[in-house]
Amino acid sequence: MKAAVVNTFGKAPTYADFAEPEAGAEETVVTVEAAALSPIVKLLASGRHYTSGTQAGFAPGVDGVGRDSEGRRVYFLFPKAPFGAMAERSVAQRAMTVPVPDALASDEAAAIVTAALASWVALSRRARIQPGESVLVLGATGASGGMALQTARHLGASRVVAVGRNRAKLDRLDADAKIALDDDADAQLRTEFDRGIDIVLDFVWGNPAGRVLRAATRERGSRSGEPRLRYIQIGTIAGDEIALRGDMFRSTGLELLGSGIGSVAVAELVAGAAELLAAAPGAGFTTPFQSVPLHDIGAAWSGDPDTRYVVMPERR
Repeated sequence: MKAAVVNTFGKAPTYADFAEPEAGAEETVVTVEAAALSPIVKLLASGRHYTSGTQAGFAPGVDGVGRDSEGRRVYFLFPKAPFGAMAERSVAQRAMTVPVPDALASDEAAAIVTAALASWVALSRRARIQPGESVLVLGATGASGGMALQTARHLGASRVVAVGRNRAKLDRLDADAKIALDDDADAQLRTEFDRGIDIVLDFVWGNPAGRVLRAATRERGSRSGEPRLRYIQIGTIAGDEIALRGDMFRSTGLELLGSGIGSVAVAELVAGAAELLAAAPGAGFTTPFQSVPLHDIGAAWSGDPDTRYVVMPERR
């Protein structure tokens, strides 16, 4: 079969022949129809992610949509190495597959889950959002951040605040408040926290996170107690480390939590994907993406960083 193959960490995969997967006990071979090229796929292929393996020579792709061995259309997560989702066929544990609604095209389903699963799980499992709460999304101009605004509303948020670097992209988002990280952002952030933010979803970390946390915590310490603030750390594209003051926690209701593999059980990720896909048609979730054939993996890999590419193997 044909697949995208990572032969060297840090270099784009090549379109090449690859071994055929075989299903073991409780596994199924999936004929792949669509697989999203997400930031984590590239990070794993670079060898720099905390779950990266130690050897190259694999097909990348952590999830996708395809037909299982019984012909059912499924979303599958974490295929068995070295058979990633960016191949004509992959193999996954049956427990790691969930049905895809007929109303969603395969590339659409792959794009939605890849963009929205992080926020869906963070809100439902880690923050445990309650109806009527307010959510601030840091990194809202990215694909996952934009979907976080939609999932937050769907899960009951009464107010969503979008924070990001690109003013033009912010203006296109559906949010109750939009804050560009320019010189005026600190005052605007403080105004939103004074108004009341219950949950922060942080897709970037680094210096932007420091600004948000300072705006949320400075000059606090009410004798009557400060409101609870769940700060959920999801991604680190703006930096791996920040400085934290101890009084940020002592004088406020700040709770710093992570959401990802390890802080969330894999079974919960799969359950979240099933919930998300079941809700997507009725919720009207949308995310921009561009479908490309598998043989163009090299061009997609080095393509526009602001475009979410969905790779689709050719039917032969």
